[in-house]
Amino acid sequence: MLFNSFAFFLIFLPLALLGYFVLSKYSLRVSIIFLLLASLAFYCYWDIRFLPLLALSICVNFAVGRGISLRYERGHRRSAKAWLVAGLVFNLSLLIFFKYFDFLIENIAALTGAPLVPIGIVLPIGISFFTFTQIAYLVDCYAGKVKDYQPESYGLFVTYFPHLIAGPILHHKDMMPQFSQPESHVLRRGRIVVGLTFFTIGLFKKVILADGVARYVAPVFDAHHQHLSMLEAWAGALAYTFQLYFDFSAYSDMAYGLSYMFGIVLPINFNSPYKAASIIDFWRRWHITLSTFLRDYLYIPLGGNRQGAFQRYRNLFVTMLLGGLWHGANWTFLVWGMLHGLYLIINHALRHVLGGRSSLPIRVAGSVATFLAVVLAWVFFRASSIDVALDVLQAMAGGTLTPSMQGAMLGSDRIMALQSCLWWLLACAAIAFCMPNAYDLLGRGLLRVREQRLSGQGGNIALGALFVLCMLLLAISETRGISEFLYFNF
Repeated sequence: MLFNSFAFFLIFLPLALLGYFVLSKYSLRVSIIFLLLASLAFYCYWDIRFLPLLALSICVNFAVGRGISLRYERGHRRSAKAWLVAGLVFNLSLLIFFKYFDFLIENIAALTGAPLVPIGIVLPIGISFFTFTQIAYLVDCYAGKVKDYQPESYGLFVTYFPHLIAGPILHHKDMMPQFSQPESHVLRRGRIVVGLTFFTIGLFKKVILADGVARYVAPVFDAHHQHLSMLEAWAGALAYTFQLYFDFSAYSDMAYGLSYMFGIVLPINFNSPYKAASIIDFWRRWHITLSTFLRDYLYIPLGGNRQGAFQRYRNLFVTMLLGGLWHGANWTFLVWGMLHGLYLIINHALRHVLGGRSSLPIRVAGSVATFLAVVLAWVFFRASSIDVALDVLQAMAGGTLTPSMQGAMLGSDRIMALQSCLWWLLACAAIAFCMPNAYDLLGRGLLRVREQRLSGQGGNIALGALFVLCMLLLAISETRGISEFLYFNF
C-alpha cells in the first residue's frame, strides 16, 4: 500500500488510528497487538505471498535473540556467540538468496560458461530494511543491551508500517520503550495536526517535485543514452539527482508524520544532504540510519580507525562497497559504493592535510565539489548497466552527438523537453539548497508546546486545511498514475 494513495489515506490510516487509540483506553498491550496486526495487513496489501517469510524472520530472530540474551546473562559467552553466528547466517542467507542469488548465477555463468539460468526470484519488498533491523537487534543482544523481551513489542518494532517498506532502519532501544509508554497511547488533536503537516510536506515533495522532475530522467538513461548532447546529459543526471532527493525526503517526512500521529517518534533519516560541505557531512545527512548502521555494525567491527591510516581507509572502502551492494544486485551499485568509499578516503586525507582549517572559500569549494561528486556517482546508481552509465558520463564530458547528427537527433520535442527540464531543475535546486527542511520548520521529537497550541479552534482550522490539501495532492497523484517510492526497490 502506498502512502500517496486514497486507499491508504482515507481507509487504512483512519481505521488504524481509531483502533489504536480506542483500544489503548482498555489495554496498552492489546493496542500494541492491534497496531502489529494493522502493520502486517499493510504489508500484505502489497503481496500476501511474502507474509510467511516475514513471520518466519520475526519468529526466528526473536527466539535467537532471547537465546543469546539468556546465555549472555548466565555468563556463557561462547554459547551466546554461537547463537549470534547462527542468527547472522540465517538473516544473511535469506538476504543473499532473495536479493543476490540470480545475480550470482548470471555472473558465474558469464565467467565460466556454465549452463546456469537465473530462476527469476521475486524480491520481497522491505527485506533489506527488516533484515538489517534484526541483525542489529541480535548484535545488541550479544552485547547485553536488550532489556525488553515482549513478543508483541518486538513484532511491532520490526513490522511498524511507517518504516517497514523503505526505512528508516530502526534500533530497538529507540523504539520498543515508546510502544509501552502511556503517553504514546493518548490521542491529541495537536499531535494529529503536527503529524499531518509532516505528511503533507512529504506528499508535496513526492507528488509535485519528485514525480514532476522524474519525467526527464528515463529519456536520458533509458532511451537516448547513446546519443546525447552535453546539456541533455547534465539535465538528465541532475533530474535524477533531484528526483531521488525529493522522493526519499518525501518518504522520510511522511513516515515521520504518520508515526507522530501515533505518538511514536521515528529517528531522523534525512537532513538536507545537498547542503553538505563535504562527503563526510553528506553521509551524516543522507540515509542517516543506514550510515549509522554501517558505522556501528560494519566499520567499527572491522577495526574502524584504531589501527592507523591505511586500515582506516581500507575499512571505509570496504564499508561503502558493501553499502553499495546493499542497495541492489547490480555492478552499478558496487561502483557507486566504491566511488563513495574513494570520496571518503580523499575527504579524510584532505582533512588531515588541512588540519581542521575551514575558511569560507574552503567551505564553498567543498560544497560545490561534494555536490558534483554526488551527481557523478548517482549516474551509476540510476543506470541499468555500467555501459549505460559510461555513455551518460561521456556525454556529460562533451556530448556523444556529432555536429552532423545534431539537427537530426535533437528535434523540437527534445529541445522543448530540455527547456522544460531546466525550469524544473532551477525550482528543485532553489528548494533543496535554500529552503529549510520539515524538521527545521516543525522541530523534532514530541512537540508538546506546539501540540497544545493546536488543540483548540486553530487546530481544527489547520486540520481541515491540511486534509483538503492532502486530498488535492492525492487527486493529482491518482490522475498521473500513483508512483512507487524509489527506495521500495532496495
